[in-house]
Amino acid sequence: MLTVWAHPDDDIIFANPTISDAIGAGRCVRTVFVTAGDAGKGMGYVQARELGILRAYNAMRGKDGEWDVSEITLDTGMKVRRLTPKDDPRVSALFLRLPDGNITGAGFDATGHATLSKLYDGAAGSLSPVDGGPAVTRDQLVASVRELASAFAPESTLTHIPRGSAFAPGDHPDHSVVGALVRDTLTSDAAVGPGIRYFVGYPSENLPRNLEGAVLDRKVDTYRIYTQQDQVIRCADRTACLKTRKFGEWLQRSYPKAEGELQMG
Repeated sequence: MLTVWAHPDDDIIFANPTISDAIGAGRCVRTVFVTAGDAGKGMGYVQARELGILRAYNAMRGKDGEWDVSEITLDTGMKVRRLTPKDDPRVSALFLRLPDGNITGAGFDATGHATLSKLYDGAAGSLSPVDGGPAVTRDQLVASVRELASAFAPESTLTHIPRGSAFAPGDHPDHSVVGALVRDTLTSDAAVGPGIRYFVGYPSENLPRNLEGAVLDRKVDTYRIYTQQDQVIRCADRTACLKTRKFGEWLQRSYPKAEGELQMG
Protein backbone atom coordinates (compact mmCIF):
# COMPACT_ATOMS: atom_id res chain seq x y z
CA MET A 1 0.00 0.00 0.00
CA LEU A 2 1.22 3.49 -0.92
CA THR A 3 -0.34 6.45 0.88
CA VAL A 4 0.38 10.06 -0.08
CA TRP A 5 -0.65 13.01 2.11
CA ALA A 6 -0.17 16.74 2.35
CA HIS A 7 0.68 16.90 6.08
CA PRO A 8 1.75 14.59 8.89
CA ASP A 9 -1.56 13.54 10.54
CA ASP A 10 -3.79 13.62 7.42
CA ASP A 11 -3.33 9.86 7.15
CA ILE A 12 -4.45 9.02 10.67
CA ILE A 13 -7.32 11.54 10.65
CA PHE A 14 -8.91 10.78 7.29
CA ALA A 15 -7.70 7.33 6.18
CA ASN A 16 -7.95 5.26 9.33
CA PRO A 17 -9.02 2.53 9.90
CA THR A 18 -7.90 1.63 6.35
CA ILE A 19 -4.20 2.14 7.11
CA SER A 20 -4.27 0.56 10.56
CA ASP A 21 -6.19 -2.43 9.17
CA ALA A 22 -3.55 -2.89 6.45
CA ILE A 23 -0.73 -2.81 9.00
CA GLY A 24 -2.61 -5.22 11.24
CA ALA A 25 -3.05 -7.59 8.29
CA GLY A 26 0.70 -7.64 7.69
CA ARG A 27 0.66 -5.62 4.48
CA CYS A 28 3.47 -3.31 3.42
CA VAL A 29 2.53 0.33 4.01
CA ARG A 30 4.63 3.15 2.55
CA THR A 31 3.43 6.61 3.58
CA VAL A 32 4.62 9.79 1.90
CA PHE A 33 4.14 13.27 3.37
CA VAL A 34 4.58 15.93 0.70
CA THR A 35 4.72 19.05 2.88
CA ALA A 36 6.40 19.41 6.24
CA GLY A 37 3.20 20.60 7.90
CA ASP A 38 5.40 23.34 9.36
CA ALA A 39 2.68 25.99 9.72
CA GLY A 40 5.43 28.58 9.42
CA LYS A 41 6.77 27.51 12.82
CA GLY A 42 10.18 26.18 11.79
CA MET A 43 12.01 22.88 12.02
CA GLY A 44 11.33 22.29 15.70
CA TYR A 45 7.63 21.94 14.97
CA VAL A 46 8.32 19.85 11.86
CA GLN A 47 10.45 17.38 13.82
CA ALA A 48 7.87 17.16 16.59
CA ARG A 49 5.12 16.27 14.13
CA GLU A 50 7.31 13.67 12.45
CA LEU A 51 8.07 12.09 15.83
CA GLY A 52 4.35 12.02 16.55
CA ILE A 53 3.73 10.17 13.30
CA LEU A 54 6.37 7.54 14.11
CA ARG A 55 4.81 6.96 17.50
CA ALA A 56 1.36 6.71 15.95
CA TYR A 57 2.63 4.09 13.51
CA ASN A 58 4.24 2.21 16.39
CA ALA A 59 0.82 2.17 18.02
CA MET A 60 -0.77 0.82 14.84
CA ARG A 61 1.97 -1.82 14.63
CA GLY A 62 1.45 -2.73 18.26
CA LYS A 63 5.18 -2.35 18.93
CA ASP A 64 7.40 0.31 20.40
CA GLY A 65 10.82 0.65 18.86
CA GLU A 66 13.39 2.78 17.15
CA TRP A 67 13.33 3.69 13.48
CA ASP A 68 16.23 3.69 11.06
CA VAL A 69 16.75 6.98 9.24
CA SER A 70 18.13 7.32 5.73
CA GLU A 71 18.44 10.30 3.45
CA ILE A 72 17.86 9.07 -0.07
CA THR A 73 18.08 10.77 -3.44
CA LEU A 74 15.60 9.62 -6.04
CA ASP A 75 16.57 9.25 -9.69
CA THR A 76 14.72 12.55 -10.19
CA GLY A 77 17.24 14.26 -7.91
CA MET A 78 14.67 14.86 -5.19
CA LYS A 79 15.83 14.32 -1.61
CA VAL A 80 13.65 12.19 0.65
CA ARG A 81 13.95 11.45 4.36
CA ARG A 82 12.92 7.83 4.88
CA LEU A 83 12.28 6.18 8.25
CA THR A 84 11.67 2.47 8.79
CA PRO A 85 11.17 0.58 12.07
CA LYS A 86 14.31 -1.40 12.92
CA ASP A 87 12.19 -4.51 13.43
CA ASP A 88 9.63 -4.03 10.65
CA PRO A 89 10.79 -3.32 7.07
CA ARG A 90 7.25 -3.56 5.71
CA VAL A 91 6.42 -0.09 7.08
CA SER A 92 8.07 3.20 6.17
CA ALA A 93 7.40 6.93 6.36
CA LEU A 94 8.86 9.28 3.77
CA PHE A 95 9.06 13.03 4.30
CA LEU A 96 9.54 15.47 1.41
CA ARG A 97 9.33 18.52 3.71
CA LEU A 98 8.01 21.04 1.19
CA PRO A 99 6.47 24.20 2.70
CA ASP A 100 3.00 24.08 4.25
CA GLY A 101 0.68 26.23 2.15
CA ASN A 102 -1.59 27.36 5.02
CA ILE A 103 -5.33 26.78 5.14
CA THR A 104 -5.74 30.09 3.33
CA GLY A 105 -3.58 28.87 0.45
CA ALA A 106 -1.33 31.92 0.87
CA GLY A 107 1.55 30.23 2.68
CA PHE A 108 3.45 31.73 5.60
CA ASP A 109 5.80 34.69 6.06
CA ALA A 110 8.49 32.36 7.40
CA THR A 111 8.67 30.43 4.12
CA GLY A 112 8.20 33.39 1.79
CA HIS A 113 4.60 32.46 1.06
CA ALA A 114 5.82 29.51 -1.00
CA THR A 115 3.12 26.91 -1.58
CA LEU A 116 2.61 23.60 -3.30
CA SER A 117 -0.30 25.10 -5.21
CA LYS A 118 1.91 27.78 -6.73
CA LEU A 119 4.39 25.14 -7.81
CA TYR A 120 1.73 22.89 -9.31
CA ASP A 121 -0.01 25.74 -11.12
CA GLY A 122 3.21 27.13 -12.56
CA ALA A 123 3.17 30.36 -10.53
CA ALA A 124 6.47 29.25 -8.97
CA GLY A 125 9.24 27.60 -10.93
CA SER A 126 10.54 25.64 -7.96
CA LEU A 127 9.92 25.00 -4.28
CA SER A 128 12.56 24.61 -1.57
CA PRO A 129 12.08 22.16 1.30
CA VAL A 130 11.93 23.77 4.73
CA ASP A 131 15.01 21.85 5.86
CA GLY A 132 17.23 23.64 3.35
CA GLY A 133 17.35 20.80 0.84
CA PRO A 134 17.61 21.43 -2.90
CA ALA A 135 14.66 23.08 -4.61
CA VAL A 136 12.37 20.94 -6.75
CA THR A 137 10.41 21.74 -9.88
CA ARG A 138 6.89 20.63 -10.71
CA ASP A 139 8.24 18.13 -13.21
CA GLN A 140 10.60 16.70 -10.58
CA LEU A 141 7.77 16.32 -8.09
CA VAL A 142 5.53 14.58 -10.60
CA ALA A 143 8.37 12.29 -11.68
CA SER A 144 9.18 11.56 -8.02
CA VAL A 145 5.63 10.40 -7.28
CA ARG A 146 5.79 8.21 -10.36
CA GLU A 147 9.18 6.83 -9.30
CA LEU A 148 7.96 5.97 -5.81
CA ALA A 149 4.87 4.24 -7.19
CA SER A 150 7.05 2.25 -9.57
CA ALA A 151 9.41 1.25 -6.77
CA PHE A 152 6.67 0.22 -4.34
CA ALA A 153 4.28 -1.32 -6.92
CA PRO A 154 1.28 -0.81 -4.61
CA GLU A 155 -1.91 -2.84 -4.90
CA SER A 156 -3.71 0.15 -3.42
CA THR A 157 -2.90 3.85 -3.17
CA LEU A 158 -4.56 6.25 -0.72
CA THR A 159 -4.58 10.03 -0.95
CA HIS A 160 -6.71 13.17 -0.73
CA ILE A 161 -9.72 14.20 -2.78
CA PRO A 162 -8.35 16.05 -5.84
CA ARG A 163 -9.23 19.46 -7.16
CA GLY A 164 -12.34 19.50 -9.29
CA SER A 165 -14.22 16.92 -7.24
CA ALA A 166 -17.56 17.76 -5.68
CA PHE A 167 -15.98 16.77 -2.36
CA ALA A 168 -13.08 19.25 -2.66
CA PRO A 169 -14.65 22.66 -1.85
CA GLY A 170 -13.82 23.64 1.73
CA ASP A 171 -10.83 21.34 1.98
CA HIS A 172 -7.26 22.47 2.70
CA PRO A 173 -5.60 23.69 -0.54
CA ASP A 174 -2.61 21.42 0.14
CA HIS A 175 -4.94 18.43 0.37
CA SER A 176 -6.55 19.21 -2.96
CA VAL A 177 -3.29 19.70 -4.83
CA VAL A 178 -1.77 16.49 -3.44
CA GLY A 179 -4.89 14.60 -4.51
CA ALA A 180 -4.61 16.16 -7.95
CA LEU A 181 -0.90 15.34 -8.09
CA VAL A 182 -1.54 11.67 -7.39
CA ARG A 183 -4.54 11.48 -9.71
CA ASP A 184 -2.85 13.28 -12.60
CA THR A 185 0.35 11.24 -12.22
CA LEU A 186 -0.87 7.73 -11.48
CA THR A 187 -4.39 7.25 -12.85
CA SER A 188 -3.08 6.29 -16.29
CA ASP A 189 -0.80 3.62 -14.79
CA ALA A 190 -2.70 0.40 -15.45
CA ALA A 191 -1.05 -1.30 -12.48
CA VAL A 192 -1.74 1.50 -10.00
CA GLY A 193 -4.68 3.59 -11.21
CA PRO A 194 -7.54 1.18 -10.40
CA GLY A 195 -6.34 0.88 -6.80
CA ILE A 196 -6.36 4.60 -6.00
CA ARG A 197 -8.79 5.72 -3.31
CA TYR A 198 -9.33 9.39 -2.46
CA PHE A 199 -10.35 10.26 1.10
CA VAL A 200 -12.74 13.09 1.88
CA GLY A 201 -10.95 15.67 4.03
CA TYR A 202 -12.36 18.67 5.88
CA PRO A 203 -15.80 18.43 4.17
CA SER A 204 -16.30 14.99 5.71
CA GLU A 205 -17.77 16.73 8.75
CA ASN A 206 -20.87 17.33 6.63
CA LEU A 207 -21.32 13.61 5.97
CA PRO A 208 -22.85 11.13 8.42
CA ARG A 209 -20.63 9.71 11.14
CA ASN A 210 -19.65 6.21 10.04
CA LEU A 211 -17.15 5.03 12.68
CA GLU A 212 -18.00 3.87 16.18
CA GLY A 213 -17.17 1.34 18.87
CA ALA A 214 -13.79 -0.37 19.01
CA VAL A 215 -12.83 0.86 15.52
CA LEU A 216 -13.31 4.47 16.58
CA ASP A 217 -11.56 3.86 19.90
CA ARG A 218 -8.45 2.57 18.14
CA LYS A 219 -8.48 5.42 15.64
CA VAL A 220 -8.81 8.06 18.36
CA ASP A 221 -6.06 6.50 20.46
CA THR A 222 -3.67 6.49 17.50
CA TYR A 223 -4.49 10.15 16.92
CA ARG A 224 -4.08 10.96 20.63
CA ILE A 225 -0.60 9.42 20.63
CA TYR A 226 0.33 11.58 17.65
CA THR A 227 -1.00 14.76 19.28
CA GLN A 228 1.30 14.45 22.28
CA GLN A 229 4.02 15.81 19.97
CA ASP A 230 1.83 18.44 18.27
CA GLN A 231 1.47 21.53 20.42
CA VAL A 232 -1.34 22.90 18.26
CA ILE A 233 -3.86 20.06 18.59
CA ARG A 234 -2.71 18.11 21.66
CA CYS A 235 -5.51 16.23 23.42
CA ALA A 236 -5.13 14.28 26.65
CA ASP A 237 -7.66 11.49 26.25
CA ARG A 238 -10.43 10.09 24.06
CA THR A 239 -13.04 12.52 25.31
CA ALA A 240 -10.80 15.53 24.79
CA CYS A 241 -9.82 14.39 21.29
CA LEU A 242 -13.43 13.92 20.24
CA LYS A 243 -14.35 17.34 21.66
CA THR A 244 -11.62 19.10 19.68
CA ARG A 245 -13.28 21.47 17.23
CA LYS A 246 -13.47 20.01 13.71
CA PHE A 247 -10.94 17.26 14.46
CA GLY A 248 -13.39 15.40 16.68
CA GLU A 249 -15.89 15.26 13.83
CA TRP A 250 -13.30 14.20 11.23
CA LEU A 251 -12.13 11.37 13.47
CA GLN A 252 -15.63 9.89 13.52
CA ARG A 253 -15.70 9.58 9.75
CA SER A 254 -13.71 8.04 6.92
CA TYR A 255 -14.92 8.25 3.35
CA PRO A 256 -12.78 6.76 0.57
CA LYS A 257 -13.87 7.46 -2.99
CA ALA A 258 -12.98 5.58 -6.16
CA GLU A 259 -12.40 7.49 -9.40
CA GLY A 260 -15.99 7.01 -10.48
CA GLU A 261 -17.30 8.47 -7.22
CA LEU A 262 -15.35 11.74 -7.31
CA GLN A 263 -18.08 13.67 -9.16
CA MET A 264 -15.50 15.65 -11.10
CA GLY A 265 -16.75 18.97 -12.40
